[in-house]
Amino acid sequence: MSVAKAMVHALRHRGPDAQGVMQFNGAVLGHARLSIIDLSEAGNQPFVSADGRYAIVFNGEIYNFQSLRTKLEGQGIRFRTQTDTEVVMALLAHEGLGAVQQLNGMFAIALWDNEAGTLDLIRDRIGKKPLYYTEQDGQLLFASELKALLACPNVPRDIRPDAVYDFFAYQYVPDPKTIFNNIYKLEPGSHLHRSRNGQIQIQRYWLPEMGEPEPITMEEAKGQLLDLIEDATKQRMISDVPLGAFLSGGVDSSGVVAMMAKGGNTVTTCCIGFNEKAYNEAEFAQAVARQYNTDHRLHMVKDGVAERLLEICQFLDEPFADSSLVPTFLVSELARQDVTVALTGDGGDEIFAGYEKYATDWRENQLRSKFPSSVRAVMGELAPALRKVPNKYVRRASSLMHSLSLNPAKAFYVTNTFIDDHIWQMLLNEDFRTALADYHPSELTERIYHQCDSKDHLARVLYTDMRTFLPGDILVKADRMSMANSLELRSPLLDYRIIEFANQLPSKLKFHKGNKKIILREALSPLLPPDILNRKKMGFSTPLAKWLRDELKTIAEDFLLHKAEGLAQIFNKDHIQLIWDQHQRGLFDHSPVLWSMLMYEIWWQNYMVSVTQKQTEPEWRADLASCF
Repeated sequence: MSVAKAMVHALRHRGPDAQGVMQFNGAVLGHARLSIIDLSEAGNQPFVSADGRYAIVFNGEIYNFQSLRTKLEGQGIRFRTQTDTEVVMALLAHEGLGAVQQLNGMFAIALWDNEAGTLDLIRDRIGKKPLYYTEQDGQLLFASELKALLACPNVPRDIRPDAVYDFFAYQYVPDPKTIFNNIYKLEPGSHLHRSRNGQIQIQRYWLPEMGEPEPITMEEAKGQLLDLIEDATKQRMISDVPLGAFLSGGVDSSGVVAMMAKGGNTVTTCCIGFNEKAYNEAEFAQAVARQYNTDHRLHMVKDGVAERLLEICQFLDEPFADSSLVPTFLVSELARQDVTVALTGDGGDEIFAGYEKYATDWRENQLRSKFPSSVRAVMGELAPALRKVPNKYVRRASSLMHSLSLNPAKAFYVTNTFIDDHIWQMLLNEDFRTALADYHPSELTERIYHQCDSKDHLARVLYTDMRTFLPGDILVKADRMSMANSLELRSPLLDYRIIEFANQLPSKLKFHKGNKKIILREALSPLLPPDILNRKKMGFSTPLAKWLRDELKTIAEDFLLHKAEGLAQIFNKDHIQLIWDQHQRGLFDHSPVLWSMLMYEIWWQNYMVSVTQKQTEPEWRADLASCF
């Protein structure tokens, strides 16, 4: 039991209110609880059915649990608590695992059947809640974070080379891979079943669908969307603890706050600002806060970024380099001073085409269609030579020519990637080049792009981001940074009903000739002022290039040029020095790759240095063990 307790202890930040471990015949289940619904001890987990057959550990929230409970009570089922956990267990036990389709929420579920000796792991549709698993010596181990699995002495830390390349390309390791061999993420919308004899089967119970769009007018669409957003927000305001919202002043978060304020509710709102005007959204957030009379909290990021970065990275148990994790951590920390649950605008950009990259991709696609393939092939041949010219306009032309020479799927990968192929090849050492063989991260983007049923290019790129960027980056950042502060985040725009509705809309209602997120702006227009609806998107970003030349310069030099143990296994040290010097002198902006290197090396120092991997049998034995 001590190893299971160590797994729970590793996740205490996710659930500081109660920790529990139970051993069954063939299984050990553990749980760390953040109390949100039914704060009594009756809601502690693992939770066991009255007849002793089923046991469950569950991380997340089911927003429609009250209606499901009413339905089950009508069928004669009696409940001992007010929790959604008990409702989930009763629903799945009574109606079968197919009933997961009835759940509206975010969840990672493990259901143990004592009688059948089977285990079922289920992850929510879009991947809001994480679920890792590995098989070691005949045991199935699973947890909400990698660090809990790494608390087990028989779990090796063998780096997976293709996952390293994925990380530097995307700034995250995409599902189902992790940075380690033989440890995996259960993909969103998936169900893993383990039989009594240890056989594992994984199947998808939900995927975003992008078929032929349904015929609908703008008026009809915006009315239906507004109703869905209102209902999704109302469902996510059910809580037995204080609740607030993140407010950036953008369309998505402002729309959520406007919905929360309906009926005269006073909403606690939280915002992070920067001194650099190009990155500071505080004034827009304050305007929305004034309009809806919220109890507004603002924290300006002035200094101390380096010190906080090392603290923040303790909560990243595999490499992750979206720099907006810093303000996400800080706004979560700010919110946790007053609330336990916060609503966010996450999902609006991915579902309704809000990012500038979609406009860039559209413009390039328009240009691509104007050139014959022979001309585009010549562009591709000329681009590498122009890339070496130390002039930003020539380099931009080179990037455009390279993109135009590619097929649309590969070009979208280039739009998404954070490291150019020529920089990657220049940096690589020969040993790591050999380990990679012929692998290239674009394989993921191209494969998923072509799995989309729609022939429409925008539908395909949105589908690709929903399957990769959204769960792998946006939701990882939100989960880890909020849970680091024992704060629960809820995202109304990620309600699966909104996703399914949006996916059936014609692309022109989302994006048209450079105008982004059209339908969402139209739907929210009765609630938000024009200067919020129409302002240019800034994004939850950071002044990264500047930070690497001042606030983060010392720490970056230390990790990139002196410690650099993890980087030395991948890159040529002299070439790291070269791009560092070029960035410091202002010749090139190498901030994306330098930042990724910094985050990788910090992770390496936290998780790979001075780690004694005792390949010994634990003092307990069970076919599976878990910790949520």
